[in-house]
Amino acid sequence: MRYVSTRNKNEHVSSAQAIERGLSGDGGLFVPEILPRLPKGAIGELCGMNYRQRAVYVMKLFLEDYTVAELTDFTNRAYGPEGFDTPRVAPVKKLDDTTHFLELWHGPTCAFKDMALQMLPYLLTAATAKNGETRKVCILVATSGDTGKAALEGFADVEGTRIMVFYPRDGVSDIQKLQMTSQEGSNVSVCAVNGNFDDAQTTVKEIFSDPELREELTDAGWMLSSANSINWGRLLPQIVYYISAYCDLLNSGDIHDGEKINFCVPTGNFGDILAGYYAMKMGLPVKRLICASNKNDVLTRFIKTGIYDRNRDFYTTISPSMDILVSSNLERLLFDLSGGDDNETAGYMEKLRDSGSYEISGKIKSALDAVFSAGSCDDNETKAVIARAFKEHKYLMDTHTAVAYGVLEKYRRETGDETRSVVVSTASPYKFCAAVLEALGETPAYTGPELIGQLESVSAVPAPAPLKALTGKTARFTKSLDKTELAAEVREFLK
Repeated sequence: MRYVSTRNKNEHVSSAQAIERGLSGDGGLFVPEILPRLPKGAIGELCGMNYRQRAVYVMKLFLEDYTVAELTDFTNRAYGPEGFDTPRVAPVKKLDDTTHFLELWHGPTCAFKDMALQMLPYLLTAATAKNGETRKVCILVATSGDTGKAALEGFADVEGTRIMVFYPRDGVSDIQKLQMTSQEGSNVSVCAVNGNFDDAQTTVKEIFSDPELREELTDAGWMLSSANSINWGRLLPQIVYYISAYCDLLNSGDIHDGEKINFCVPTGNFGDILAGYYAMKMGLPVKRLICASNKNDVLTRFIKTGIYDRNRDFYTTISPSMDILVSSNLERLLFDLSGGDDNETAGYMEKLRDSGSYEISGKIKSALDAVFSAGSCDDNETKAVIARAFKEHKYLMDTHTAVAYGVLEKYRRETGDETRSVVVSTASPYKFCAAVLEALGETPAYTGPELIGQLESVSAVPAPAPLKALTGKTARFTKSLDKTELAAEVREFLK
């Protein structure tokens, strides 16, 4: 199993090299040269496994230079009871006869990013050893809210690493901000960016692509890597939970073997839904992948029109982890849908960089239409969905999950497609207490973690222990910088 860059498929690297580097030197993203297929009978075999065993099975198909023993050790540590509050790790909850929720927020930071970022530190540190790397690793992260805390939690005090997280100053919830800025660990740093997520993400990618800075850091004994979903080691573990969800539905008797289902995914950077696409390409019976956007609906418009255009207003919403206009992982999808045409993919990315937009070919648009549907929900619609689901089903959901459920409802009305569907639930409602309280008709009486108690009282739904533990915590990191100052901040951090 070799990996190639989406912008130069003549460059071949091992999985360990792809995970260590994070981003190709040409600015492209690493992808498997050939996507593996699930062997015949694999789904039945996986149904008899727990989540950790399923993760080993699926990831081993992509990681030939990692042993089963290594992956077993990694998954036992990443998804163990000290981090996840349920032995099922990623449970599927049934709402009604046609709708289920795949809850991905039972880990230490109460967001779906834990599913990958509890695993990545093990994959990355093993990769550096396999590659004979003597430099220490600095993880750079741009976050729209959840990735930052999950990465900090995963890499805190990991020997031979440091991690620096940049988040949009006014673009995350109070709980998300406190989770990051109160992070403990001797090797961590957190900094606000005076701008939006795209400003932070673009600048971090520029830092990765700066040859002068790379040489400077190499001389100082450091290398850069990423914990964002541009890193294959971040994206790969996400494929697992789509396959695991299908197995759980088979085990519960809600579907029969081979029955196709839909997944509706709230996504901003496109990594989460891309993992579902790869699972489908591997042979998982999926009928439609439904992309759910908030008011920043650049992905919805792209899927419907074939035109990607970031030249539009940016909105700060109650689902901030989706407040993104430049979706990095879309590049991997374009590469796959083009038949692995690196020149065509690089051309689209060049147009995006130079003019902020591109239009895909008819061939790619037809391939896109065969798999994807899309829709969006604004903040008022999102709150109405939260209120309705709680009133009718006593199911409490966060703002991102509500966007997806609202889009699924719209999709069903517009298409008449009543295929059994799984909504990918990406965060605990307690990470967005103020918005959820308002959706339930309540006035937030506090700010920060004090709101957790108010929402518990109103909903009678217990809050996750890691979030309740935020009460009384204060920020360690209070710095705020312009995007032009981030490279200097990295240099200072690594002195």
